[in-house]
Amino acid sequence: MLEVQSLKKALVPKSLIPNPSPGNLQSTRLALHVKEDASPPSCWVYVASGCRIYKVLVRMGGSFVYQGKESLLIPQETLVLDSAVLNCCPHRSEIQSIVLAETESSGSFILGSVDSYGHLIVSKLDGSGDDVNNFSFSVSPRDFGAGESGWAGLCFNPSQWSMAAVARSFCKSIDIYDQDIHLRTLRTRLWYPSSLIFMNNFYGGSEGSVLAVAEGSQLTVWDLRIKENSGCVHRICGSVGDMVYAVCSSPAGTIAAGGADRTVTVYDPRRWCALSRWLNCSKYEITGLAFSSLSSDYIYVQGVDYEVLLLKL
Repeated sequence: MLEVQSLKKALVPKSLIPNPSPGNLQSTRLALHVKEDASPPSCWVYVASGCRIYKVLVRMGGSFVYQGKESLLIPQETLVLDSAVLNCCPHRSEIQSIVLAETESSGSFILGSVDSYGHLIVSKLDGSGDDVNNFSFSVSPRDFGAGESGWAGLCFNPSQWSMAAVARSFCKSIDIYDQDIHLRTLRTRLWYPSSLIFMNNFYGGSEGSVLAVAEGSQLTVWDLRIKENSGCVHRICGSVGDMVYAVCSSPAGTIAAGGADRTVTVYDPRRWCALSRWLNCSKYEITGLAFSSLSSDYIYVQGVDYEVLLLKL
């Protein structure tokens, strides 16, 4: 059984981000990189606001966790050891999504960001969050930013970090890139996409070739190796009229979805049937989901009220 070892709360200096931008309802503008061997224990928190990305070094450590009524965990105030602005991600419009991913080389990782027009920037950073050998590339949207701005999402292929998928809501499109080379465009046609993820250990397909997309009240599955039906191989209908805002995949291959109906559903990709379902588990709309990296039997649920739940399958 998982137990919380530490829960910290850090205040971002107002001098760093004086006027935070609102973003979209399901924007993912926060990423975390834990420094396991650091002394004292700390982690880098990357936050996007407006057209810039900021990094904040937060002190971790401590094994005591305060509990309130009904076992509600209370975070402890912690110190901000360092903060700075990243200069390697110069966007021209509001950033909607940022993603951190590991690379083949130890001690480095990549940071991807996409703005409201679909402009993608990828940079390689070291353990301190500094640009490695000025390695970065950017990709302009297919319409060169002439379309309407709105939510845009980003995910990296877990088996090939150079491959990325960028979703644009109002364009109803998903563009697949290998670094700065455009490979393919998927059209959702019926609904606006609101979340996407490359699936892990997909049954019947090679890892990294299958993409799960939340569009409207549906969860759609796309195989990048197939041309028929534009690559869409399966559709799962959720509650009619309730938007799906979040989708995630576990290392075991299961996939979870949640949204406006405040319900989390976990699917088995072998039969596309529901393995588990938690009705009304959140007070408000669900905008974020993530399986635990320690055990696929647990899943974290984020709502718009900033409450985070841990559910057991």
